[in-house]
Amino acid sequence: MVKLTELVAYTHDLLESARFRDYCPNGLQVEGRAEVSRLVCGVTASQALIEAAVAARADALLVHHGYFWKGEAEPITGMKMRRIKALLDAGISLLAWHLPLDAHPELGNNAQLARKLDLIVEGRFPDTDEGVGLCGHLAEAVSGAALAARIESALGRAPLHIAPDARPIETIAWCSGGAQGYIESAADAGVDAYLTGEVSEQTFHIAHERGIHFFAAGHHATERYGVQALAAHLSQKFDLESEFIDSLNPV
Repeated sequence: MVKLTELVAYTHDLLESARFRDYCPNGLQVEGRAEVSRLVCGVTASQALIEAAVAARADALLVHHGYFWKGEAEPITGMKMRRIKALLDAGISLLAWHLPLDAHPELGNNAQLARKLDLIVEGRFPDTDEGVGLCGHLAEAVSGAALAARIESALGRAPLHIAPDARPIETIAWCSGGAQGYIESAADAGVDAYLTGEVSEQTFHIAHERGIHFFAAGHHATERYGVQALAAHLSQKFDLESEFIDSLNPV
């Protein structure tokens, strides 16, 4: 068991939350019980995940996608009201870390993707202060079809693969979630392929005109692993019970 305040403070330090300019508040978003002994984690704080956390008798719910995003309507009404009310009624705290959890070099979504896909990390991508993705290479060059099969086997879903030509893939950049806009940065970096979660209409044309393989493996599917790694770390650190609940999402 650990005090909620201690758990939040430790995680802020671990993920270096203060260095990120994010689209939402990181850390404690909804306050529940003062002490945590059972931690449930998942990708997005949907109604379904909250109800599962209630059934699992969680003290805190740890997610990658929480609430209070920039630009969203501020009144706590409708869907937002029902979600927050369910948390408050059950005394469950909502903890959310977004970009800090993408970027962490060991526990982050992109570091965990590298482990799942056997990618060798060479550096941060894009190479800027805001870069939360990674770049590197495969142990040996493979075809685009072979890499797509590896992604499907590791993540449990077939990726969308845009292949500009039949050239093999050895170097790659990746950034989980909705980071399809980085495809030109990947092309500028000279890598053979770029992997993310989502795709846009213009992505097809950019991949062909810039000559880079593109893989969209799913926003949810590429961001299931950071929360699990973080929850496992916190469980070991503070002797907590923890459980990952995967709410299905094909996007």
